[in-house]
Amino acid sequence: MEIFWGELIGTMILIRRENGAVANVLLKGSKGHASGWIVITAGWGFAVAIAAYIAGWVSGAHINPAITLALAIAGKSPWSTVPLYCFAQLLGAMLGAVLVWLTYYPHWKVTENMEAKFSCFATKPAIRNLFWNFVTECIATFVLVFGVLAIMDPHNQVTGGMVPYLVGILVFVIGLSLGGPTGYAINPARDLGPRIMYYFLPVSRRRSFDITYAWVPILGPFAGGALAALGYQLFFSP
Repeated sequence: MEIFWGELIGTMILIRRENGAVANVLLKGSKGHASGWIVITAGWGFAVAIAAYIAGWVSGAHINPAITLALAIAGKSPWSTVPLYCFAQLLGAMLGAVLVWLTYYPHWKVTENMEAKFSCFATKPAIRNLFWNFVTECIATFVLVFGVLAIMDPHNQVTGGMVPYLVGILVFVIGLSLGGPTGYAINPARDLGPRIMYYFLPVSRRRSFDITYAWVPILGPFAGGALAALGYQLFFSP
């Protein structure tokens, strides 16, 4: 059960901080309103680092089903634990979305922009093209997983306490360089969990759940993570 609680709490903290950064920038009346993309990407990077510090010693802090799948493919995590990790991550993401909703409760009503409110829960593309949106998520997650495996590689001699910090920097850089086209979900739970909660929570003047796009930030990260794990094993493992 340590794995379950570690992943649930770690992912909950991750989403509370990640999506909270988005809400701070996009929701009307927030003190961070309109502060821009740098605030969001920095918030995401720091959120990953802190969540990893919180859950790392308990569960390894995968906090991302794409990472869990990649580590199993790379032989660094047993396949038998993959369903437990993913289930805990999804629940944690849903709870994190609820915490964001509660934190910014007065701001949902005064924010007229439906797209802004939706973006505080789930990702959406800047230019909608499902194939290329899928490719973007695949590439961004490939960079994430390849980078994580490189940071963890014994040849780099990175001490355990530095790993979350470096992964946070990696996520920050991905947001700055690859996040523009789709909002860089790079984490199936990060998108699906809050997207589900957006459907159920009483957010005023809501837009659609957008089921036709929802598969992109799920399958794209899984594909990119799997390819990165296979590629790293092929070219860099002894």
